[in-house]
Amino acid sequence: MKVFRALVIVATLAALAVPATARADAVTDWNLHSSNALFNTAGQAPTVGVLHLAMVHGAVYDAVNTIDRRYQPYLYQPGRFTTRRPLPWTSREAAAATAAYRVLVSIVPAQQVALEQLYLASLAGIPEWSARGGIAVGEAAAAAMIAARTNDGRFGTPGFPTGLLPGQWRPVLPALANDPAAWLRNVKPFLIERSSQFRSAGPQPLASAGYAAEFNEVTSLGQDSSTTRTFFQTNAARYWAENPPRTWSRVFRTLSAQEGLSLEENARLYAMLYTTAADALISVWDDKAYWGFWRPITAIREADADPNPATAADPSWLPLIPNPPYPEHSSGHTGLSGSIVATLQQFFGKDDIAWSDTNVGGLSRSFTYLSEAIGEIVDARIWSGIHFRSADVQGAMIGVQVAHWRQAHYFQPLRGR
Repeated sequence: MKVFRALVIVATLAALAVPATARADAVTDWNLHSSNALFNTAGQAPTVGVLHLAMVHGAVYDAVNTIDRRYQPYLYQPGRFTTRRPLPWTSREAAAATAAYRVLVSIVPAQQVALEQLYLASLAGIPEWSARGGIAVGEAAAAAMIAARTNDGRFGTPGFPTGLLPGQWRPVLPALANDPAAWLRNVKPFLIERSSQFRSAGPQPLASAGYAAEFNEVTSLGQDSSTTRTFFQTNAARYWAENPPRTWSRVFRTLSAQEGLSLEENARLYAMLYTTAADALISVWDDKAYWGFWRPITAIREADADPNPATAADPSWLPLIPNPPYPEHSSGHTGLSGSIVATLQQFFGKDDIAWSDTNVGGLSRSFTYLSEAIGEIVDARIWSGIHFRSADVQGAMIGVQVAHWRQAHYFQPLRGR
């Protein structure tokens, strides 16, 4: 037994000494598995999928961090659900895979058979003496997350209030739908104190020169048949119109491999990204309900009814990208993306990280700085004919504010570590 213990200690120290390599690990593997399960198989809306990715990665972080012990826990703390801390050689891979698998199955139970096969593949090759403790930690972290998000406001009352007066939102072509996931605004936040904590300044007054300038900008650049929008702008608009969290998740995996992050670093980064993004969207959906502002397609077609002499109606106007089924202000995409860019900047401690991505439609984007992406997204939603500029800028600011709140309150190093 003394020899066995000595060998285990040597193996553990050797594993800790191995430098981070640009390879997939249980965290990035289960990010891909979760994205596929939520968006591709279950067909969840982007906003709903982000909430569930936050649940998955919050639990994964707690499972890995319980073994690593370098940062503040998010929910799970040994001693509350177990009687002792895991041993140093407990498998982080098994802990991460178990936490992700258990939370994901609780969200999409119909996919349990397929997910179980992925889970067993994750555990294959991990020695039983190392996996056993990791599985126990992952189970406990998942249980803590599932308990915390029970009755959290998900899947509540659908739809936003509508109105017929100038400036008031109502469903738009082509579907004339009202958001079935409008309940997002009432979901319990993951990090911030309340959904209205970072209320935006609101849209430009209808009679103002500022509103007229934004109106005319989107009328010209956002029309489906625009002659002022460039080929570059059209491609950017179409690229960013893809499911935003699925796009960003693909980018996260690229950056993880490119920057050579370890499993422990991935666990913390992904938890920071998705919990912040979830709260940014909860905040934006609360903002949308508060302002209830009309979409460009409604504003442009019915401009004769607004009090601004500098706007002209075009009853046949159509956007490049169909307007989504919820109020215009503030922008969900820029809220999500603002939170993501700010979180990446905080995690890496810099803005100058170059990256490229190609979406499922074959459109590619390349950036030299992280901040270039959010700048392009602000413009791209105008080029798409989906938003006025104020909604894009203020949505991004909501995301940044949520990221700063999280940076001050969560996922921080423990004293002395």
